[in-house]
Amino acid sequence: MKIGIDIRTLMESKYSGVSEYTLNLLTEIFQQDQENQYKLFYNSGHDISARMPKFDFPNVEVISSRYPNKLFNNILQRFFCWPKIDQKLGVDLFFVPNIGFISLSDKCKKIITIHDLSFLRYGDFFSWKRQLWHKLINVKKIIKSFDLVIAVSENTKRDLIELCGVPEEKIKVIYSGIGKEFKDYHDLISGEVKNPPTPFIKGANIVKNKYSLPDKFILFLGTIEPRKNIGGLIRAYSQFRDNNLGMNDVKLVLAGGKGWKFKNIFREYEKSKYRSDIIWLDYVDAGDKAGVYNLASLFVYPSFYEGFGFPPLEAMACGVPVISSNSSSLPEIVNNAGILITPNNISELATAIEKVLKDEELRKTLISRGLENVKRFSWEECAKEYKEAFKS
Repeated sequence: MKIGIDIRTLMESKYSGVSEYTLNLLTEIFQQDQENQYKLFYNSGHDISARMPKFDFPNVEVISSRYPNKLFNNILQRFFCWPKIDQKLGVDLFFVPNIGFISLSDKCKKIITIHDLSFLRYGDFFSWKRQLWHKLINVKKIIKSFDLVIAVSENTKRDLIELCGVPEEKIKVIYSGIGKEFKDYHDLISGEVKNPPTPFIKGANIVKNKYSLPDKFILFLGTIEPRKNIGGLIRAYSQFRDNNLGMNDVKLVLAGGKGWKFKNIFREYEKSKYRSDIIWLDYVDAGDKAGVYNLASLFVYPSFYEGFGFPPLEAMACGVPVISSNSSSLPEIVNNAGILITPNNISELATAIEKVLKDEELRKTLISRGLENVKRFSWEECAKEYKEAFKS
């Protein structure tokens, strides 16, 4: 079978979320499958081939076009429905790992992955430009044109049914995986990391010095945007410090690239009387993430909405206790391995932070449960389920 795949999400210079998902998934599929032929497509007005990932497999071919992206997406694909990408590649089935403008012929079987529908649930969390983009793309119409819809969680499946009217029989839930680098990192830890799992992954001391990290800190890692409830975390940290004056050595580290509407989050930071103890890391290099997680005393992820939620699982895989929200997919993903709080209840979050940092037995329990919980998620199993979906 000849399978086409849209890899435009891999054109980003810095990967996070969907781009990391796509890279990990495709790498594992190609490692498992030597029978089907894969043709990967992207478009760019500039030559970006040097920064695109190299899929060095005999049955994988990368095909690109060189139209300016705005012309290709907004005019050719959206209005003129040309070119038909499946016909351009000569494939029987086409897989789209994320929502975007794309034109495919009626003869081609089509599969799309939906990661979340936060823009339908919480439109106010997005910039007006992003809201306009979501309206223009007409998500419901796009999804309707696909033969099979992959949801990354049961929560996303419920949203697809409720918000987009997708028939349940048209949806298949496939959980994402967790990178081996996070699991391997924990397995190699005995006090100090002497041998990182690969040269790509940095040792803890190297990471600590690179980012000037403190000895004790609470960590958030994710895009800096309103949906992640970082403002709430800053307020909860301030309340925690007010209630625990003897724990002034515990800092708050906020790591991640800036998303939309981030300015209000920085205003919240400016208002905090503990802002000198709040550290901003910006984007963390992929090879450093496992080290940053491992150095943290606690990982907190109070997001209002997640389609899946990688960071809590990555933290668990590194042996770090986790506090997360009790909303959207997070209870399903975190399971009983973390403390779940109501995201808009600041006192509840502050109390949870205090409990985890003060109760060593609770910390050990959460770490043990977390390491067990992440066994449910692997890219190997995820890829197997995708291959079955392709075959069906």
